[in-house]
Amino acid sequence: MSERTQAGLLGFFVEHPRSVGETYLGHMWFAATFAFWLIAAGLAALVHAIIPAFFETTASKIIKRLHARMESRGHGSDS
Repeated sequence: MSERTQAGLLGFFVEHPRSVGETYLGHMWFAATFAFWLIAAGLAALVHAIIPAFFETTASKIIKRLHARMESRGHGSDS
C-alpha cells in the first residue's frame, strides 16, 4: 500500500475528530456514550408509550442533558 493510500485511509478515521479538536479515541468515547444515552432515551420513550405512568420525563431529561453536552463542546451544529 502506498504512503498516499495509507494517509488517505488514516484520514478517513481521524479527519473529523481532528476537525473538532479531539483524538480518534476521545471522539469514539464521546460518540459511544452519546449513542448509549440516545438508546436509553429511546427505550424509556418506548416503555412510556406502552405504560404512560412509567418514565414520564426520563427521555426528555436525557435529551436535554445530551443537548447541553453537545452545546458545551462548541460544535452543536456538527452532523
